[in-house]
Amino acid sequence: MSGIIEKSINLGLGVFSYSREKIEEAVNELVNKGEVSRKDAKDLVNDLVKKGEEQRDDFKKMIRDEILESLDYKDIARKEDLMKKDDVRKIIREELIDILKEKEIATKTDISELKK
Repeated sequence: MSGIIEKSINLGLGVFSYSREKIEEAVNELVNKGEVSRKDAKDLVNDLVKKGEEQRDDFKKMIRDEILESLDYKDIARKEDLMKKDDVRKIIREELIDILKEKEIATKTDISELKK
């Protein structure tokens, strides 16, 4: 019995990288060897697939968390931290208008054109 449990655990640990078809093949092999009954095979397959999906989700979360932590550690900007091109243009345009008004370099018509 402990051999079956050990094989199930070993199969479960790497199961996130297996397709349902591969898991079914492995469980069928256990059935053919008499280590798992036919009636338990379907439940075992479903349990292993579920474990695999959970492991895959946990692995994705772990990778995502590590990447975010690394970005924060290295002080690298994320997409949401960056300004959009149009926002930068708007700021530059506003600053330019303020300078032109202050220095009285441009006419009101010139400034109106810049605001467009």
